[in-house]
Parts: sequence; structure tokens; C-alpha cells
Amino acid sequence: MEVDLALVMPVYNEEDCIVAVMREWTTMLSRLGIRYQMIVLNDGSKDRTAARLAECSGDSHVQVIDKGNAGHGPTVLQGYRLAVDRAIWAFQCDSDNEMPADHFPELWARREHYDALFGTRTDRVQTLPRKIVSAASRITVRILFGPGVVDVNTPYRLMRCSVLKQIIEQIPEDTFAPNVIISGAFAKAAVPIWNHPVPHQPRRTGVSMMQWKLCKSAAKSFWQTLSCRPRLDLRRIERATAVRRSAA
Repeated sequence: MEVDLALVMPVYNEEDCIVAVMREWTTMLSRLGIRYQMIVLNDGSKDRTAARLAECSGDSHVQVIDKGNAGHGPTVLQGYRLAVDRAIWAFQCDSDNEMPADHFPELWARREHYDALFGTRTDRVQTLPRKIVSAASRITVRILFGPGVVDVNTPYRLMRCSVLKQIIEQIPEDTFAPNVIISGAFAKAAVPIWNHPVPHQPRRTGVSMMQWKLCKSAAKSFWQTLSCRPRLDLRRIERATAVRRSAA
């Protein structure tokens, strides 16, 4: 049965907070009366994350996938590929609780007027290398795809699955930062997009990426973004929307 929402949550070494974060989201989605499935992908965590996730195995709304380590980007893409075949909407958030569930209702309430709704991170404290990487990603997307998305790599995004499916079909599985390319594809197609400020809070658990790895990964993301420019067939989207409405 198709659900309203598939929430995609990649996880890596988050034993200290993952259960609390998942419960925060399941409580919020249940309160909103949403038919949902949470797809949690454990990307080869080396701590006790797998054991903590096993504590949530009794929840029928939650699917936990334990997999070998592939990195954040390929893991997110795997979740999206599952989500687009199960739900009307896909929402991706990270498992570190830097962007809490409190602001999700504002995105959900406006969804029928848009094809993508992005949480723009505010109050974000970044190191200089991260500021440079974020600015470079934003400028690259603007030049290649046009304006439309303020925070191109935000891990807080609600997307219509009929549109998202077309985009991810054109993105290689090993892409480091697929969310940047996805943001660009939405902007290029000029579909309705809403950007909403969401406060960003500092990470309290886990470990951030080392600066030298960040710069290396940013270079890889830049070249992948240059070479991958998904195109959307808007007539296909309209047909999928019509079929869904007639079946409702």
C-alpha cells in the first residue's frame, strides 16, 4: 500500500542519539496523522548503532536496513530509490538531530502547492573550510541550474516522489553529494519550490568529517555535479499526478 510519506534517514555511528531522534520523528508524524514509513539505513556503523536500532524493530512503521559502509551520498540514494516506489512524498533528514522535527509541520502543511520544500539552515556555526565548501556548492548549482534552492545540500527536504524518481534515475549510485544535484534538477526544471528557514543546532554526539577529507570530498562532488545534470519530463509528472488523483 502506498503511504503518504517515506522518511529517509542515513545513520553512521550515532549510538548516543539515534533512538531519541527516531522517537522524536515517529511521535511527530503520528501526531500529524500521516501514513508513513521510516527507512533507516545503517551505513556500516562501527559503534553500537546497530544494537540501538534493534530496539526499534517492533515498530511496523520503521524499516531498518543494515548495510556495508558506502558513504552518506550512496546511502541517501539507496533510501530515495526505496521511497519513491512506496510513497507520495519523500523526506530526508539526518540522524544527528542538528535539524529537529519541530519545523516539519510547516513544510507538510504547504506541500500541495510545491514539488519540493527545503529547510534552509539558519544559525549555523561552520568552520572556514565548511563555509567555503557550502558557498562553492551554492554558486555551482546557481550557475549550472539556476536559482531556486537557497541551501542546496540541506539534509531537511520534502520532495514529491513522482518528480524525485525521475531525477534519481539519472544519478549514478556512487555520487558523493546527490542532494546537491537533486537541488539543481528541481531548480533547472523551474517547478514550484519553497525554502523555509529551520534553525540549525550544533552536533552534540558523533564525529564530524575531518577538514582534509571535507576538501577532498568537495572536489569530488564538484566534478560529479558538473557531469550529472538530470532533466525532467514535466508531462510525465503531470500524467503520474493525474493517475494518483484518479486512484485516490
